[in-house]
Amino acid sequence: MAKSEAVTRNEPVSRNDGSSSESSSSGNREFKGDVFSMLMREPKYALQVYNALNHSDYSNPEEIQIITTNHGVSLSIRNDASFMIDRHVNYYEHQSTYSPNMPLRCLIYYIHDLKEFVKYDKKDLYSRRMIPIPTPHFVIFYNGEDKRPETEVMRLSAAFYHQTEEPELEVICTAYNINPSFNEELKEKAGVLYGYTHFVEKVRTYRETEVSLRAAIDRAIDECIEEDILRDFFLNNRDEVVKVTDIDMTFETRLQYVKRDSYEEGLEDGRAEGREEGRAEERLRAETAERRANAAETRVDALQKELDQLKKQLSKD
Repeated sequence: MAKSEAVTRNEPVSRNDGSSSESSSSGNREFKGDVFSMLMREPKYALQVYNALNHSDYSNPEEIQIITTNHGVSLSIRNDASFMIDRHVNYYEHQSTYSPNMPLRCLIYYIHDLKEFVKYDKKDLYSRRMIPIPTPHFVIFYNGEDKRPETEVMRLSAAFYHQTEEPELEVICTAYNINPSFNEELKEKAGVLYGYTHFVEKVRTYRETEVSLRAAIDRAIDECIEEDILRDFFLNNRDEVVKVTDIDMTFETRLQYVKRDSYEEGLEDGRAEGREEGRAEERLRAETAERRANAAETRVDALQKELDQLKKQLSKD
């Protein structure tokens, strides 16, 4: 297997000889994402997580071929980390806000890469010979503040207008909750996940007591370095970690406000309409919940677009 190299999205997932194309100089600058995606773009960390998830024992990080997001599908539809190893293509996503649309997004990522794979290797789709393609794996790591199960499976078919027992197209994503006390065995095997979770929890704790969010982030980084938690990563990437964490945590706080305000507004509107029209209590609760969800979704979408624009600007600076 070739040494680890960045594979841009407008290039193939992998060549026939197993090597990958070099990324452009802007490939690693176009979209930094968040701390999780920064970590997963380092082959040694990606390999660590892959082994933990798949009970494998690959030992050479140079077997990892990082796929960058250069010229990706779009700014708002991009994956946090993807890489190839031994003809397995892996799409890892980090979520602090739950979204049921991850299978659809993962399908888009994979189809995009398949198109580039076929195009680059000049495969004949009408050939009588079967064209082998990389085996995909889709994984989500959740560390939001809303309660979620320890592990859950998400299926593309759940979004179909017409449900069927045997869907003719399926994408399966496995979501792992990596918050404290969840999936501890996985985090023990993949120390980078433990370190990332530890860092996030420190920031969340200290932002309640420090004079500013930046001060909380700096304190969390200092302690991680002192405790030898992702020490080299924080020493080498401190400025960038501070910037992206500041943006993410600010977004996370605003998101909590949106949920609270949408709940209160929806509840008050529902009560008013219920009093005026004498609706049944069950119907009132159902319509209030729907109104609250719709309002929250609209505001969350707006916040997500704002977050993506901020990160895009950060990458240019």
